[in-house]
Amino acid sequence: MTATLGQFALFAGLFTAASAAYWWLIAARAQDGPSTPWVWRLARWATWGMFAAAVIAVAAMEWALITHDFSIRYVAENGGRAVPVYYTAISLWAALEGSLLLWLLVLAGLTVAVMLRAGAQGRELHPWALSVMGWVAVFFFGLAIFAGNAFETISPVPADGPGPNPLLQDHPLMGVHPPLLYVGYAGMTIPFAYAVAALATGRTGGAWVAVTRRWTLLAWTSLTVAIVMGGWWSYEVLGWGGYWAWDPVENASIIPWFVATALLHSMMAQSRRATLRVWNLVLALTTFILVLVGTFITRSGVIQSVHSFTQSPVGPVLLGFIGVVVLFSGALLLWRADRLGPDEGMGGGLSRESVFLGNNLLLVALAFTVLLGTVFPLIAEAVNGARISVGAPYFNRMAVPLALAVVLLMGVGPLVPWGRASPRALTRRLAVPALAGLAVAGGLGLAGVGDVTALLTFGLAVFVLTGVAAEVGRGLASARRATDSGPLRAMGRALTRRRRYYGGLVVHVGVVMAAVAIAASQTYAVEAQQKLEVGDSFSVAGHTVQLEGIDRQRDARKMWVSAEVTLSRGDTELGSYAPALNFYQRSSEAIGTPAVHTTVTGDAYLVLVQVDEDAEWAVISLAVNPLVVWIWISTAVMAAGALIAGWPERRRHRGGPPTADSASEEPAAQPEVAP
Repeated sequence: MTATLGQFALFAGLFTAASAAYWWLIAARAQDGPSTPWVWRLARWATWGMFAAAVIAVAAMEWALITHDFSIRYVAENGGRAVPVYYTAISLWAALEGSLLLWLLVLAGLTVAVMLRAGAQGRELHPWALSVMGWVAVFFFGLAIFAGNAFETISPVPADGPGPNPLLQDHPLMGVHPPLLYVGYAGMTIPFAYAVAALATGRTGGAWVAVTRRWTLLAWTSLTVAIVMGGWWSYEVLGWGGYWAWDPVENASIIPWFVATALLHSMMAQSRRATLRVWNLVLALTTFILVLVGTFITRSGVIQSVHSFTQSPVGPVLLGFIGVVVLFSGALLLWRADRLGPDEGMGGGLSRESVFLGNNLLLVALAFTVLLGTVFPLIAEAVNGARISVGAPYFNRMAVPLALAVVLLMGVGPLVPWGRASPRALTRRLAVPALAGLAVAGGLGLAGVGDVTALLTFGLAVFVLTGVAAEVGRGLASARRATDSGPLRAMGRALTRRRRYYGGLVVHVGVVMAAVAIAASQTYAVEAQQKLEVGDSFSVAGHTVQLEGIDRQRDARKMWVSAEVTLSRGDTELGSYAPALNFYQRSSEAIGTPAVHTTVTGDAYLVLVQVDEDAEWAVISLAVNPLVVWIWISTAVMAAGALIAGWPERRRHRGGPPTADSASEEPAAQPEVAP
């Protein structure tokens, strides 16, 4: 019954998604005609139907997992009676077929949200964009039915299942990381859809940028948090001591993030003047294509990774869809090439527009660099059959200098005005931050702090933070002069009047915090491992670990052995910890669970490497990783900044086909080129 309901929901979703895509297309072509109202109603009903079908499909699978309906293959392969309810529920995205259901739910939900927020601004674009999102949903519903069917049944029915991948069973972040990642991925469909709408209508001015800015910011924020949470999960679960290994699946998530970051910045330039139009359209189209490429890398089975899914028919279908989207996007750009209209100039000399363009080029270069290192082994194997690998040295050597250049421009950008900058004023604004950054880098170097890359990072961080502080100070002073009020009221006025700007500065602060924490933890970490008998101890960077005993336990899911240790720093005891090795029925190898003592200055990271069968000795690894916690904190700062920047200033018209009287015109600086 559950399998039948789920299958029915998927077919209903395919039908309603196709209906929504069709009726939105009819609505787009018949705007302001006599049939417009009822066409809009049909399109809205079909969109709601698509969302309802996705909800029913997900609910059916969740019910099957929670009730242990092992007649469904997905439950038999990823469910288990001994698995706790929380991990049973999130097993929905533990494997390929279930993850497609989550993707459908997020995509359908975002489509409904876009429909409800479709107001007067960009009224001509909404039905075109919703039609595009409907066609994307058609593809993914078809994928879930014909290539990755989660509701396939089996016989005979097993009495129990092995549970999800053991790596997904013991950390609560797995309940948050994948949904946020999917919101980020599926959310990039929205700027893609509106870019297609802008090209289809010839309205490539400011409307599509204004409509999609907050949606792009939402997707970017969700993807940012998801990427960092994935690193946190890797750090806490995999036991190798790090949080980023340039794994292909990790790369698949950060590649579109780079391009989406570039898009957000260039959107700001286009919102000020009619510039970077074609560039923004290309970035919006490319971001979605890179999301599809990342989805292919993760779900095709062509790469081996602890994050990836197994080989399946989904891979070739996705590859074909990527080809279709690339050809469609390229053809659309060529078709509208003579109607995009000329851009305004970027202004002479150094300006904020030129800094944004430089920032964009660096971010796109970063995306290309990581993409090349990720797919080159696949291309080489396809061409000559040779298996090669591109490891961390390539990515560090190529990507780190580009990332440092991005940080530099991130500090310069807010200090440079729009339009042509006066050399004298520019020198005055840059002098103090530059001197502060040089002083810190030079002082640390003279103090014996080694590694040039880390010193550059610290100096650039001070440069950016000093510039941010100066900008905030100037804004508060201006607000106080305008209101003749106290600092708190002036701060509120400044934040209200320039919310986007100050939200962006907060995001910059978060990025700088992450850069410093990454540089410190990667450069100055110290690690050692030693064989200890019970009662023995060893020290690393002022931290001492002593083995107190070895414990073995078993439950219905697994057997584990843990080392009971005492951790101290100097004469201060920090507590008792129990790094462990877990043995699951589904896994042929032991899976480690590290123990981490976290402070604001650094982590003591304990791993049980090996243990004696007679419980007389164990091999313990102890790493001292500086400032790691600030990576996680920086994510909250970036999310807070994005929330400030994206918070709506006023309530806008929702839903329904806007009337001609209610339609807002394009900004004067963004002239349209009619089709």
